[in-house]
Amino acid sequence: MKKGIIIILSYLSAFISLHAQELNAKLTLNSQKVQSANKELISDLERSINQLLNEQKWTDQTFSRSEKIDCAIAITINEIMTDNTFTAEIQVSSRRPVYNSTYITSLLNYRDTQFEFSYMQGQSLIYSDMNTLDNLVAIIAYYAYIIIGFDFDSFSQNGGRPYFEKAMNIANMAQSLNTRGWEPFSGKNSSRYDLAMALTEQSSNDFHLMWYTYHRLGLDEMSANASRGRIRIMESIKEIQKLHSSRPNSPLLSLIAEAKVEEIVKICSEATTEEKQEMRKLLSQLFPTKGGYINNLK
Repeated sequence: MKKGIIIILSYLSAFISLHAQELNAKLTLNSQKVQSANKELISDLERSINQLLNEQKWTDQTFSRSEKIDCAIAITINEIMTDNTFTAEIQVSSRRPVYNSTYITSLLNYRDTQFEFSYMQGQSLIYSDMNTLDNLVAIIAYYAYIIIGFDFDSFSQNGGRPYFEKAMNIANMAQSLNTRGWEPFSGKNSSRYDLAMALTEQSSNDFHLMWYTYHRLGLDEMSANASRGRIRIMESIKEIQKLHSSRPNSPLLSLIAEAKVEEIVKICSEATTEEKQEMRKLLSQLFPTKGGYINNLK
C-alpha cells in the first residue's frame, strides 16, 4: 500500500514539475520609509503579490522547474495614505543562464518610480486578461509579461512578441484607471505604455533581432567558440545604431544601457585593439551616460 502511495506521489510530483509556473520570482517589499506602517498589512501585501507572481500561469507553455525564469521584484513603499493608497517605486530585474557554462546574463534591470496602488488587508489579487480593474494587479501582470517576453526573445527570434503584446494590452486597458505611469507618449520619463509600445511597434524589429543574435548566437556560442561568439555580439550591437537613428529617445536604449553595457564592455575587452576602439566609439554614441564603463575599452 505504501509503495503504491509513493508511486502515485512520484507521478504527481512529476506532473506538477512539468506544469510549473513560468516565474521563479524573488519579491522584496521595503516599507522602512513609512515608520507608521501596519506590519500586518505590509506582510499581507507581500504575500499576495508573491502569490500572484509565482502561482499565476502566465502562458500556455510548459515549463519544468529548472526552466523557470529567475527574476527579482523590489518594491519600496514611499507613502501610505489613510485610505490605504500607496505610492511606491518598483525595480524589476531578470536573468538567464548562458548555454553550457556557469555564467548568468542579465536581461532586465528596470526602475519604475510611477507606482501607485490601493490595497486592503485580505484583498485577493486576481488577474484576468479580459479586464483590468485593479492597478496593483495590472502593474504586476504587466511586468510579468515584460520579463517573460525578454526571456523568450533571447532564445528565439521574436519569441517574446506574444508576451509583449499582452503587456501592451494591459497598458491599453489601464488607461481607464487614470493613474500615473500609464500615460501614452509621456516624453523623457517613459511610461509603461511607452515601453510596451516600443516593444511591439514595427520600427523595433532591429532591436528584437539584436536581442536574439546577442544572446542565442553570441553568448550561447561562446563556450564552443569564444571568438565567434564575441564577433556576433559586436555585430549585433551595431544593429542598435538603426534604433538610435530612428528613435533616439526610445526606452529600449535605456533598457540595454542598464542591463547590458557593463557586460558588453567585458566581452569586448578581449577583442583586438582596432575592434575595441570601434566599439568604444559606438557605445559612447549610443550610451553617453555609461562612460564610466565604456572608457575601460581605451
